[in-house]
Amino acid sequence: MPLTGFMEFPFTHEGTTRTVFRKGSGPGVVIMHEIPGIYPEVQAFAERVADAGFTVFLPNLLGTPNRPFSNAYLLQSVAQACIRREFALLAARRSSPICDWLRALCRHVHAEIGGKGVGALGMCLTGNFALSLMVDECVMAPVLSQPSLPVGPTRDQRRALHLSDDDLCVVKRRAAEGVGVLGLKFTHDALCPPDRFERLREELGDGFEGIEIDSSPGNPYGHPRDAHSVLTRHLIDEEGQPTRAALERVLAFFQERLG
Repeated sequence: MPLTGFMEFPFTHEGTTRTVFRKGSGPGVVIMHEIPGIYPEVQAFAERVADAGFTVFLPNLLGTPNRPFSNAYLLQSVAQACIRREFALLAARRSSPICDWLRALCRHVHAEIGGKGVGALGMCLTGNFALSLMVDECVMAPVLSQPSLPVGPTRDQRRALHLSDDDLCVVKRRAAEGVGVLGLKFTHDALCPPDRFERLREELGDGFEGIEIDSSPGNPYGHPRDAHSVLTRHLIDEEGQPTRAALERVLAFFQERLG
């Protein structure tokens, strides 16, 4: 299903073809949608990035573009992700195989658009994919919004980065060289526990900028305790709201790294 206002094209890497939606002009930014798919709020965020002066590339990884969010749709997409080999939901020390395809897309974007490099933003299921993509030298602005993989109850799983040890070494080197990582989450998000940001700070030091938005009971911003999607479903796009400030920081981060 097409997205209004977006061009679309097929992108193939190693025999796998997926549809990619494109909009805007300027430096390239690859946006990896969250579960359940490219629902309207995800499209709205992509349009916001395009309007800020970037060429957005939005690959369709799961679900049906334009389909509204619902709990039934969410469960359906989670079930699809669980059985598809491209996603490794429980993997603590390796990336999902789909990251190889996404790296190839980033290289394609940089080859076409040029400039300093490419931005890469993941959300929820795809949140930590931005770290995996950072292994490629063309990715200069990685953003992790509520990174939720791997899932699991143990401390090791809560601290894991869904990244191999070798790839983590590359990420740490690039962060030390000045390619910073931006992370966003709500404080009480069970899918993105505080342990994960603690680990990122331990590994990357000043190379990690973490934004944690208060979602405690009775918080002054009106965020529900189960708030999860910082830039889409739980964005309160009003002056003085921390989610608006987080959105503006993402756009500024892309401008600083890519503009």
